Amino acid sequence: VICTLQEGETIKNETGAMSFMTSGMKMETNTGGGPLKGLGRALSGDSLFLNFFTAESGTQQIGFSAHSPGKIIPFKLDGTNTIIGQKNAFLAAEDSVEVEIFFKNKLGTGIFGGEGFILQRISGNGIAFAEFDGHVVEYDLKAGQQIIVDSGYLAAMEATCQMDIQTVPGLKNAVFGGEGIFNTVITGPGHIWLQTMPIYSVAGAIRPYIPTGN
Repeated sequence: VICTLQEGETIKNETGAMSFMTSGMKMETNTGGGPLKGLGRALSGDSLFLNFFTAESGTQQIGFSAHSPGKIIPFKLDGTNTIIGQKNAFLAAEDSVEVEIFFKNKLGTGIFGGEGFILQRISGNGIAFAEFDGHVVEYDLKAGQQIIVDSGYLAAMEATCQMDIQTVPGLKNAVFGGEGIFNTVITGPGHIWLQTMPIYSVAGAIRPYIPTGN
């Protein structure tokens, strides 16, 4: 994603995501709100520090790249909407956007839901960018409407959605169906983003083709 900044405007990103910038950009690295905030982001899968890039003059540009093959999705936040994303989802955002740690409140969902106990909460006012794995499919869920997702394929959801887990019905289905034992159930209302290639699935697919040394 390529962002254009006017003089005095600032954008922040997780460390290591910047791919290029014009010469009029100034970079500063810090925890983005103190050690506890930095530690919270580190626990949610991002870096302890953030990079802040400020346009010092005129019109400047900066580009950010994802860490794995997939898609970068923009979110427009207005102070009333909040996004709950998978670990490592956050890529970059305007300085007015907050990125915080988010804990699941159910033990079973954290253990078997495929996304882990710790997620990311992205809120505030401004534009944020998140990186997801593979292609992205979006759905709007009405109040009470549910969708069943193979664990790990949920990339993000609006904070109005609820997440739970359920077992695959039938012993034969669970053992021989190849879809695992648990699925993630998302209940609306709210918007959800699904990813088609979770990075752990990609790693599992190529592992047999990686030569092992003697």
